[in-house]
Amino acid sequence: MTGGTLLTVTPNPSLDRTYEVPALERGAVLRAAADRVDPGGKGVNVSRAVAAAGHPTVAVLPLGGPEGALLGALLSAHGIDVAGVPVSGSTRVNVAVAEPDGTLTKINAAGPELSAHEAETLLETVRSRAAGDGAAWIACCGSLPRGLTPQWYAVLVARAHRAGARIALDTSGPSLTAALREHPDVVKPNSEELAQAVGRPLATVGDALTAAGELRRRGARTVLASLGADGQLLVEADAAHFAAAPVAVVRSNVGAGDASLAGFLAAGGAGPQALAQAVAHGAAAVQLPGSAMPEPADVRRAAADVTVTADVPLDRPLTDPPDPGPTPRDSQRQRSLP
Repeated sequence: MTGGTLLTVTPNPSLDRTYEVPALERGAVLRAAADRVDPGGKGVNVSRAVAAAGHPTVAVLPLGGPEGALLGALLSAHGIDVAGVPVSGSTRVNVAVAEPDGTLTKINAAGPELSAHEAETLLETVRSRAAGDGAAWIACCGSLPRGLTPQWYAVLVARAHRAGARIALDTSGPSLTAALREHPDVVKPNSEELAQAVGRPLATVGDALTAAGELRRRGARTVLASLGADGQLLVEADAAHFAAAPVAVVRSNVGAGDASLAGFLAAGGAGPQALAQAVAHGAAAVQLPGSAMPEPADVRRAAADVTVTADVPLDRPLTDPPDPGPTPRDSQRQRSLP
């Protein structure tokens, strides 16, 4: 981290259990070759990746029930400062089933419903911890739980900016749309979320570049767009860059996009060098089991294969062209890289 602490906000965290099976067969009794439980949630994953790289990080999140207690304990074991907000509902548990060919089937629970008091306490905890810990960045990540309106992130961005903090936002749908008017410093959509935000299909890297420019005109100061296996785009006020890294074997892409955001922010959150770190972190993460976050040695190996260019390949087709339909954040089968 280039000075200061990274504070993450995860309004709907989870415990993530991943099973590795030879093949997913509906209606059968399957025996897992391996299984693991990891702290889950997009902001949680960003904190885990930052902590794995040896940087200070604070995770602000609602915690409820025995599941919440276990999540907090697991995060503390990773060296993360946990700023938990007690809630009456239980923290959700998500399940992922990974197959040898890289196919990942996910079942995400809904999570608890937060009261108005709990929602406000979460906002106030972000404000107080960001000020007290001298946060260099606040990363606000993931879906909103029941009880929080789509404007909740917009309120958070506005309050953080009044306090002088920089905001990176990784969300989708109405929550992203509402927050754009408050000018988040960085937004990080994947290709599906980018298509959804502009309301049209994206067939090429050039289409994604145009869509990212539209998000900037609507309020985002910088757009870091994940295009799956095709690479990543960084669109800033004065330049655009494209980067990619080959990955021979994808073991699991759970949390890979979050690792990318962690790498980007840890490298300063601007410019082609930060983009290179984003791609290296993501490429390293997809080669690990479950939602494991890469260690510095993993990132160094991946970084050797990263290519960054200011000549964006406008005509390059996207491997899996996204349409502007609902973003698949819940039960899904997916093969994409971060």
